[in-house]
Amino acid sequence: MTFEYAPAPESRSVVDIAPSYGLFIDGEFAPAADGKVFKTVSPSSEEVLSEVAQATADDVDRAVKAARKAFEKWSALPGAERAKYLFRIARIIQERSRELAVLESLDNGKPIRESRDADLPLVAAHFFYYAGWADKLDHAGYGPNPRPLGVAGQVIPWNFPLLMLAWKIAPALATGNTVVLKPAETTPLSALFFADICRQAGLPKGVVNILTGDGSTGAALVGHPDVNKVAFTGSTEVGKAIARTVAGTDKKLTLELGGKAANIVFDDAPVDQAVEGIVNGIFFNQGHVCCAGSRLLVQESVQDELLDALKRRMQTLRVGDPLDKNTDIGAINSAEQLARITELADAGEAEGAERWAPACELPSSGYWFAPTLFTGVTQAHRIAREEIFGPVLSVLTFRTPAEAVEKANNTPYGLSAGIWSEKGSRILWMANKLRAGVIWSNTFNKFDPASPFGGYKESGFGREGGRHGLEAYLDV
Repeated sequence: MTFEYAPAPESRSVVDIAPSYGLFIDGEFAPAADGKVFKTVSPSSEEVLSEVAQATADDVDRAVKAARKAFEKWSALPGAERAKYLFRIARIIQERSRELAVLESLDNGKPIRESRDADLPLVAAHFFYYAGWADKLDHAGYGPNPRPLGVAGQVIPWNFPLLMLAWKIAPALATGNTVVLKPAETTPLSALFFADICRQAGLPKGVVNILTGDGSTGAALVGHPDVNKVAFTGSTEVGKAIARTVAGTDKKLTLELGGKAANIVFDDAPVDQAVEGIVNGIFFNQGHVCCAGSRLLVQESVQDELLDALKRRMQTLRVGDPLDKNTDIGAINSAEQLARITELADAGEAEGAERWAPACELPSSGYWFAPTLFTGVTQAHRIAREEIFGPVLSVLTFRTPAEAVEKANNTPYGLSAGIWSEKGSRILWMANKLRAGVIWSNTFNKFDPASPFGGYKESGFGREGGRHGLEAYLDV
């Protein structure tokens, strides 16, 4: 007997979204210099959630000046004092986690189960972790008395708005820098709520500044002459443009860009466990993950068995309301992203790959895409080469470990990979051969603030997280 799920929606009443928000500069909210605003829309319903200010170059200049002024006192504080603020922020995030999780699901489209159980605990954990480093920088391995760089300009993406904010701001503050951060245009609300958390924690004015806006705002921030450090997470195309802007200056730069990760399943892997890892690897956060396992490399001898099990599992995935606790796959973040996913999936069919998706009824409003896999994929197909950034899995096969390595590395990206096998020696051999910054063994998408994250080749350079994440914000 099959039991139907009853809806289990999380209440929106825990979040009070104002009709409009200004820019957070020098501890206060203020309108943009020219008064322009834009709307932020819930991708699951196309409902307008709020209006936010569109920052201009003048606003960027005001924010950088506020951060520069605050830097003098903030950087002079003993590490133990800076740590107190980070600990306060971490605790407030925990106290307001339900509110922030609902807000993130509304503004981003991701299932509440993920924002509540994955994003928010990791956000708090990053602030706790770097609070612990603030008074131990002399022992971080970067020499005695390492110094902060100054003002950090940070630009973050829309797939993990609050988590990417934590990855950027926590190490910057712990090391004594001040921050001007620009959230993505489609997901500005959690960063603006974080500004309120900074005030609630008593953070000195100007230490954290939040500027909402589009790509022109980010470009003005990256190009500002008084920014000492640029940190960007987003597309490879924009990352290359930022690198060109920063070239020839003395700005320190870290880039965490795109990926086309291989999830490699050997014939001795436990099938059910591997299937869960594959599903988590590509359908977590609607596939809006730079390290998503978007290429499944499966050994030929177990291809049929694995794909049968994977299709059965995909038929159980629930697509729908992000605020429903039963939902597995939420809304695509924007109409623009949905169009890109659709275009690449259509290209997969046109190039001869076989498309399959479980039967599922998509909501009538909002931006949605059913979980999809392609078989008969070759390395020449666009769906095997280009980052789709959506719930689309390309399946390729291999016969030997050497062939698996060759196919896995046949990409301009190098962010992550997964290996599924019961042989530890094989896993270690593969990990040594794969050109990827993060390699998971018999799991996928596992994150910890103490573990560094970053890639090679067109996936960027520099590391975030762990002791390694301190270096990008220190003059060493």
